[in-house]
Amino acid sequence: MFKNLPKFVFFTGKGGVGKTSLACATTLDLAAKGKKILLVSTDPASNVGQVFETEIGNKITEITTAPGVDAIEINPEEAAAEYRERIVGPMRGLLPEAALASIEEQLSGACTIEIAAFDEFTALLTDNDLVDRYDHVIFDTAPTGHTIRMLKLPGAWSGFLEDGKGDASCLGPLAGLEKQRDKYAAAVERLSDAGATRLVLVARPRHSALAEVARTSIELADIGIRNQHLAINGMMPQDTGGDPLASALLTRDLDALAAMTADVAALPRSVFALRSENLVGLAALKRFAAGADDTGQIIAIGGDDLADLPPLGLLVDDLEKAGKGLIMFMGKGGVGKTTMAAAVATELAARGHDVLLTTTDPAAHINETLAGDNAGLTVSRIDPAVETALYQAEVMASKGKDLDAQARAMLEEDLRSPCTEEIAVFQAFSRIIRESSRKFVIMDTAPTGHTLLLLDATGSYHKDVLRHQDTASSARLVTPMMRLQDPQQTKIVIVTLPETTPVLEAEHLQNDLRRAGIEPWAWIINSSIAAAETGQPLLRKRALSEHEQIAKVRDILAQRFAVVPIQAQEPVGTAKLLALCRYAR
Repeated sequence: MFKNLPKFVFFTGKGGVGKTSLACATTLDLAAKGKKILLVSTDPASNVGQVFETEIGNKITEITTAPGVDAIEINPEEAAAEYRERIVGPMRGLLPEAALASIEEQLSGACTIEIAAFDEFTALLTDNDLVDRYDHVIFDTAPTGHTIRMLKLPGAWSGFLEDGKGDASCLGPLAGLEKQRDKYAAAVERLSDAGATRLVLVARPRHSALAEVARTSIELADIGIRNQHLAINGMMPQDTGGDPLASALLTRDLDALAAMTADVAALPRSVFALRSENLVGLAALKRFAAGADDTGQIIAIGGDDLADLPPLGLLVDDLEKAGKGLIMFMGKGGVGKTTMAAAVATELAARGHDVLLTTTDPAAHINETLAGDNAGLTVSRIDPAVETALYQAEVMASKGKDLDAQARAMLEEDLRSPCTEEIAVFQAFSRIIRESSRKFVIMDTAPTGHTLLLLDATGSYHKDVLRHQDTASSARLVTPMMRLQDPQQTKIVIVTLPETTPVLEAEHLQNDLRRAGIEPWAWIINSSIAAAETGQPLLRKRALSEHEQIAKVRDILAQRFAVVPIQAQEPVGTAKLLALCRYAR
């Protein structure tokens, strides 16, 4: 599949482009050649175990059905629990319970989860005794925004520890980082070594995905990672059989490739054709790795079973009835959350409502999707860098004005901690939630793992506020989490694709939300070939493979749902977004 791979190979890119499939297929290809491989997932929403049909988890696990392959999924929650115990465990019996409880509280936030996962990530990069056991270490990384943050963290933490002398705002999570300084420096060096590391940038042949690749490529080069390779996944084959949809999809793919930036077009490139079967299970992965034709058996449900699939416009009709409120679009990266959020926001604005469309996604594409102004629609983005700068200025103005020079310097140092960003983003998130009491607020959230970390911060804040309120105040208090849990104020819409892995991950997201007391309001199945018209054999086979997943959403998972057909052209701009919501009434 890929030639002359170095020791460390990272697969990264916009969520949903096939990073896991390519990472797993590459692993099997190398193992078939007699290589010993360690496959690592750093994605909070990892599905490597599901792909290999093996329970993996947070420990290195032998894949018995694939000789020569070991795998590990860095589970953020498990990593955080182990990290907390490493810090708190030695203190048990030495400190009072109240002091231990205070330390554990410091270690309960999302910042600790990120640091703990990062700690394991760098350990795998720098543990020579471990990596020497393998010919290659393959990383199936998280969606782009999370990956870029993780790759920047070695430098960020090293710089913070190098310069810092004062207290840190996340003192609990940062405990013990000082003695890890050398390990982080070694991680930075290894990531930047072109002879040891290659970054495979995975993208679908779509304008938005390739624009994301261009941004990622520049960000990686800026932190010294220049050994990059472009993988185009899911390219429509040239043989369209004259089918209008297939021909339009091929034209769309070719146009996207032609519009790549010069820097991206100049990268070494591999192209993988669209396949009719879902890449789940060893047999399908081995066929993919070998370049063999699809032979998987497709489970088809009766031809009339999926008649009259509900369109997106019906969901908008129901959403409009409240006249205001927060509507959050959530799901795995790459399933079309931005497009669905923009379409619903555009339709509500066209119906005369005051609408705010915003995103918490580090890889936001809202402006590209809207492609121009839209009457009645306001667009905003929670930009982590901007929000952090505003928060730092606010703290310095309020808490720093009466401090002496030394104390001000310590406070400024405290606010340079990478953990400050989490606090700033959460405050912006809370402000936007409050606006939904007056208007429609449509929120395009970040990819699933990042979103859950954000909701975890919301939940921690909610518990902390309630702990410090008297009974009378608590009766009047409305926290952000309360708004999220109230179906009259917030409606969660889960977006997915009609494929096995995206539906499974959306189901996991729904379960996580329910554990937080949040019940999803509806599901959207996006880019469905079954809902479109085509006679091309490859597309027909893919359409049949969708039936089982659509039926699962309809009959088991969703209270209400809509199906959006695959579009021959990318739905960019007001007219095309409105067309997604229009139907014969």
